Amino acid sequence: MSSSRTMQDLAQDVLGGHGDGLSTARVRRSEEPPPFWRAPFSAHHYREVGYVLTGLPVAVVGFSVAITLFSLGLGTFVTVLGLPVLAGLTAAARGFGRLERARVRSMLALDVPGPAPVRQVRPGTWGAITARMADAAGWKAVLYQVLMFPWAVLGFVLTVVFQLLGWAMLLYPLYHWVFPTYVSWPGYRVFDYWDSGNVEHVYYIQGTGQIAALSVAGLLIVLLGAQLVRGLTNVNRAAAQGLLGR
Repeated sequence: MSSSRTMQDLAQDVLGGHGDGLSTARVRRSEEPPPFWRAPFSAHHYREVGYVLTGLPVAVVGFSVAITLFSLGLGTFVTVLGLPVLAGLTAAARGFGRLERARVRSMLALDVPGPAPVRQVRPGTWGAITARMADAAGWKAVLYQVLMFPWAVLGFVLTVVFQLLGWAMLLYPLYHWVFPTYVSWPGYRVFDYWDSGNVEHVYYIQGTGQIAALSVAGLLIVLLGAQLVRGLTNVNRAAAQGLLGR
């Protein structure tokens, strides 16, 4: 389904029109999220995590292209070169929009139909340039690349922190033995410092109660982290629907 929808989006731009079946398409959620307790252990959650993690390099490229072409086009706008550069910007943004809709469809289970194709009124190269310049969907796609870049950075950082911290704490009972065996610590060392009175303060996670409490706290972070990722990706869903959809 994902690949066929992408080809339909591409065909709309190339052919300059959309078929009867596509004209009535609507945003459709193809999978409901799992409940709170099952969310961190579901395939749905890890597709969302994958979307956030892979979204950062995509956002970096999209943002770089958008800013570079916009700055170049604006700087040369007084000459003839500025117009085709800006037209190329909207065309490139539509391409990134198709990619993002495919990612949202396959990883976030939200089918967002593509926008209407570019309508070229005047024939020839100049007509194609002016049509791209007046392409509202293309400019909305440019706005998406700019606005979602900082969100992609924030989402990546928060997701990595919650995933690593939560699972490291939750699974600590399984690898607690590593510290006394290979590091000569009785457990994980939380802190170790000397105060002004030359007294050392050190704290290890080593007792059964401490290990259990750390693991429970890790479980809580894992559960909350799944909801955090869902909230982050819900913003992406709304942005894709509002700026990249029909």
